[in-house]
Amino acid sequence: MSAGRVLVTGASGMLGSAVADLLEERGWDVTTMQRRTGGGRHRELLGDIRDGDAVERAVRGQDAVVHLAARVDVTGPWLDFVDINVRGTRRVIEALRGQGGGRLVHISSPSVAHTGHSLVGEGAGPASPMHAKGHYARTKAAAELFALAADERGQGDLAVTALRPHLVWGPGDTQLVGRLAERARQGRLALVGSGTVLVDSTYVDNAAEAVVAGLERIDRVRGQALVVTNGEPRPIGELVAGICRAVGAPPPRLRVPAPVAWGLGAAVEGATAVSARLSARLPRVPAITEPPMTRFLASQMATAHWFDQRRTHEVLGWAPRVSLDEGLERLAGHHT
Repeated sequence: MSAGRVLVTGASGMLGSAVADLLEERGWDVTTMQRRTGGGRHRELLGDIRDGDAVERAVRGQDAVVHLAARVDVTGPWLDFVDINVRGTRRVIEALRGQGGGRLVHISSPSVAHTGHSLVGEGAGPASPMHAKGHYARTKAAAELFALAADERGQGDLAVTALRPHLVWGPGDTQLVGRLAERARQGRLALVGSGTVLVDSTYVDNAAEAVVAGLERIDRVRGQALVVTNGEPRPIGELVAGICRAVGAPPPRLRVPAPVAWGLGAAVEGATAVSARLSARLPRVPAITEPPMTRFLASQMATAHWFDQRRTHEVLGWAPRVSLDEGLERLAGHHT
């Protein structure tokens, strides 16, 4: 697919910003949509994915949309996740259909197919809203199914693919890297289990290149979901320690048995829900917004999840250029 006009939703995040920059380098006319200004070099439209009129205005005239906007928290009201992750995706699709079609790269997550058991050398298994763990994964699973079902191969001019980048990190990351660093410096970072389970992750530049490849080769991947990783599974303890050292934080020394972590996560989730209700009634009572553990986090840290990347490489014509070790060096340089 030749370059044209493209909208990137959620472009204020690390991956969205990298995707927007790379698309512009490839000759695309880039517009971004986010709730607050990102100070980037692209044409910006401020708006909320929950606002159907704002979405329609942003999509109007675009040849393609890369949809990254999502709620990624581990806690929060279920309906908020539904409105942003599921209905937000539906609004994008309806806006594309309203103008006669286009191309949609829907950014999903491997968690949509993670039922709590280890994923060892797997491909992109089917998304399962019923079996995925946590509000985020369940709503992202529903959104992915809805997006892929909207592909109109042979019936219309809406082409859709879903890409699932796994554990994206890099300089400027406020999610994985930022949270690990903060907890490590506070002495609150613990590994679940032995820390030896193998996990995949993705350096941000590699993830951005895969997303752009998905858009530019969408005729080959439409109607499909693909997992994207660096293809270098590492023991989770080694990966976490490497990130901590790169940002100047102490590697974790605490270890919590997996059953204990799961039970703690269940208790913390209950306390978080109670605190949210109290805070709604008594504004001076702060709600718990960064729980130290949830059942989803316990499951993610205690089970292996790494993926077969051969099909992803084949159909995208893409392979990661930045190794994990080089990525850690870049991360360390950013924090020097």
